[in-house]
Amino acid sequence: MANMMEMMKQVKQVKKMQKALAARTLEHESRDGLVRVVVSGDMCVKRVAIDPQALEENRRGTLEKTLASTVNGALDAMKKAAAEDMSKMTGGLGGLSGLLGG
Repeated sequence: MANMMEMMKQVKQVKKMQKALAARTLEHESRDGLVRVVVSGDMCVKRVAIDPQALEENRRGTLEKTLASTVNGALDAMKKAAAEDMSKMTGGLGGLSGLLGG
């Protein structure tokens, strides 16, 4: 019975961590500074900002590549930040931290 109570406590802690991560945001900018992407901890793109200079017709292909690269960079950065946060938060959860990517 004590193990069940401990598991329920850990599930509550995991849900709390997931909620905290989902509320977190991170901004990532392209190397040329023309595209900025904001992602949340639940890996959703929240906002994309494109400098008007990047919208020139002859730059369409470049903009598409830059946008994809910046979105991927933002998501990668958030994954790393989330993994660090989870590692810190799960330090006291024993074997559960390994299951959460910590």
